[in-house]
Amino acid sequence: MTETQSKVRCFNAAHAVAGALDGERIAIIGYGHLGRPIALNLRDSGCRSIIIGNIADDYVAQAKTDGFDVVSIEQATKGADIVMIMLPDEVIPEVYVEAIAPHLSPRSAIVFGSGYTLGYDLIKPSKDLDVLLLAPRMAGENARQRFQAGSGFYAYVSVENEASGKAWKRLLGLADWIGVLRAGAVELSARKEADLDLLVEQTLGATLGMAILSTFDIGVDAGIPPEAMVLEMYMSEEMETVWRAFRTEGFMRASNAHGPTAMYGGFIRTMALLGTDLPGKLRTTFNEIKSGAFATQFQAERKAGYPMLKAAQAMAMGEHPITEAEDSLRARLASSPTDS
Repeated sequence: MTETQSKVRCFNAAHAVAGALDGERIAIIGYGHLGRPIALNLRDSGCRSIIIGNIADDYVAQAKTDGFDVVSIEQATKGADIVMIMLPDEVIPEVYVEAIAPHLSPRSAIVFGSGYTLGYDLIKPSKDLDVLLLAPRMAGENARQRFQAGSGFYAYVSVENEASGKAWKRLLGLADWIGVLRAGAVELSARKEADLDLLVEQTLGATLGMAILSTFDIGVDAGIPPEAMVLEMYMSEEMETVWRAFRTEGFMRASNAHGPTAMYGGFIRTMALLGTDLPGKLRTTFNEIKSGAFATQFQAERKAGYPMLKAAQAMAMGEHPITEAEDSLRARLASSPTDS
């Protein structure tokens, strides 16, 4: 075990302090994909002093339907003891400066669901605030489902600045009430959380996505039915059992669960890939992340009106042979003998 590994701190339900949030007024800024589950989880855990701050959009109606009071971001921030900022990363810098920072009370806490804006210095909170990171490791909808199931979900946590003398008490109280401490929390600074999140998205995620599309094309070109390709790659759930084994048994140990053919073939092909420039390309990507170049690029993307993001969304929503194969497989498996 390295020195860095030995210093990692983990937290579970035993670390929660009873009454940690007593008397604390909580404002949740943004009732979107993460704000809504957090608000609902807090309320279900017994928190009665919650107010939602949101611009006039569709999320306001949802929040009111869910039974919350909704006001402007500025109004929600005023007088709040804990302000949970659950907005998209690239939106936070502008909103923070204009609508949040001027209304924060000294020794109140601001909580971020991602380390992005703090880690890449896109905002600079005042030193008289508790600055906290509470970053769930799954999508908001899944966080809500796991909370309701009683299992909870993992998160990274950190105190980036201490002003009140009760920053950790507040942070662990929130982590307990939204369901994190049922599974566990790992201490990680905002910068490292942001680096890690982008690293996995832009290396593992990008490589896996390219591998799936390339494998699909290769198989179909060789005459394998496209429906069989998508079934084999992910629709059969076989790959889900592989990832589950990574979690329960460990990445290396899970390899023994595969047959000799799969293990041998996977090994020699992995060794061949290590001899290519793939590892170097992944390292270059991470260097761009760590330097802040990607964050700068993404802020410029927002300023320009998201041209690349819109192109990516259009591509994802458009027709593609792999999507057609998925739809065809679902329809064929659900059809009756007379439909064939």
